[in-house]
Amino acid sequence: MLGAIAGDMIGAPYEFDSNNIKTTDFPLFLGKKRSKFTDDSVLTVATAEAILTGGDYAGAYVKYFNLYPHAGYGTSFRLACRSGKLTPYDSYGNGSAMRVSPVGWYAETLEQALDEAKRSAEVSHNHPEGIKGAQATAAAIYLARFGKTKDAIRDYIVSQFGYNLSRTLDEIRPDYHHIESCMDTVPEAITAFLESDNFEDAVRKAVSLGGDSDTLTCITGGIAEAFYGGVPDHIGVEVWNRLDETLAKVVREFREKYCVAK
Repeated sequence: MLGAIAGDMIGAPYEFDSNNIKTTDFPLFLGKKRSKFTDDSVLTVATAEAILTGGDYAGAYVKYFNLYPHAGYGTSFRLACRSGKLTPYDSYGNGSAMRVSPVGWYAETLEQALDEAKRSAEVSHNHPEGIKGAQATAAAIYLARFGKTKDAIRDYIVSQFGYNLSRTLDEIRPDYHHIESCMDTVPEAITAFLESDNFEDAVRKAVSLGGDSDTLTCITGGIAEAFYGGVPDHIGVEVWNRLDETLAKVVREFREKYCVAK
């Protein structure tokens, strides 16, 4: 899950069409006020805490929303959490996929990864596409953990979820823009991973697409961490320096218990 948080921080300065850079040549980290954790990281940690404590996802998401109310949540999620009780609102936004990476590490079987991803998604994103985005992301992480090849991961995602993974990044990049749906974020994030050579290359390629960069790169980073066996030290140091102690404590506990590549 540290890879997902790294992706969030690295992508954050380049979010929205006005900030997109469309290149892999950029500073990985800017100042702490720009390369910072957003709602993607906050809710990823909330997912991890729910798994660690056996609690419910909705309660964890509301708790962390209240702890970090200005992290950059979508309007519907923010309004739902402000009511004090998160209920499903038929969303197919990419929020279900950005927060799901701990599930891919926690699951002991592929079936469990799919079931748990659905549980984490449907407390808010109960639209079929919202659930599918979370499941595809968790499945890719699970498969990467257990040493599946990129071709095997690609084939499973295409056959199970019907995503188009045939386009190259060079084909996607020119017309890609900020859009917050699962179906226009998850396939692109997976493609960035599939075309990568290592973790850093994966997140750079994800950022180069543009669009909803922090979320796109959060998803890519979560998969790349599992596939490449971790987050490089020079990136990890920057991530830990940008997490506050509340978030870092949960990340440490979750990583110690679950984040061991098989």
